[in-house]
Amino acid sequence: MFKRMREDVATIFENDPAARSVLEVVLTYSGLHATWSHRIAHWFFKRKFYFIARCISQVSRFFTGIEVHPGAVIGRRFFIDHGMGVVIGETCEIGDDVTLYQGVTLGGTGKEKGKRHPTLENNVLVATGAKVLGSITVGENSKVGAGSVVLKDVPQNATVVGIPGKVVIKDGICLENKGKLDHQNFPDPMGDRCDYLEKSLQLVQQEITRLQKESSK
Repeated sequence: MFKRMREDVATIFENDPAARSVLEVVLTYSGLHATWSHRIAHWFFKRKFYFIARCISQVSRFFTGIEVHPGAVIGRRFFIDHGMGVVIGETCEIGDDVTLYQGVTLGGTGKEKGKRHPTLENNVLVATGAKVLGSITVGENSKVGAGSVVLKDVPQNATVVGIPGKVVIKDGICLENKGKLDHQNFPDPMGDRCDYLEKSLQLVQQEITRLQKESSK
């Protein structure tokens, strides 16, 4: 147990340049507190002490702002940066060396039974405010851009951005514009669709106006 705890602290030093001392990390990092609390809650959950497990997870949520269902399976060297607003659902499966930033939701899409939350394979990064929803898999070494909404499986070694999420990099090759990815101008499929609809409505309005003028002659 203490070996795993030391490993968790070391993971924070590897991922967060703001970490200055072990004492600071142990006492002030809410992501670390949520991870340790989840291990205790998950231990009770696996032994069917569901009420105790949920009580532990709710107390942890109150103090950390991070909601992790005790049924979620989380691997080693899990890192939550800042963490406020992070939600991890009951049937989530998270591999090793996974990083989540604040505001991330690993949730479901409805009231379906069984496996209804995402699976994140090893070395996945999910950036600020991203939503990964449903029983989907985010492949190993993949990244989800900030604010993205992912509703479909993500292949390994890919970068996904936008609403809905779209693969823009795969195996180091940029699939958008065949050039380097501009991190200040991520593709916006939803915005493009809205622009298309607006232009279509303008054309329809122009046609209606033309027909009205012809009929009034």
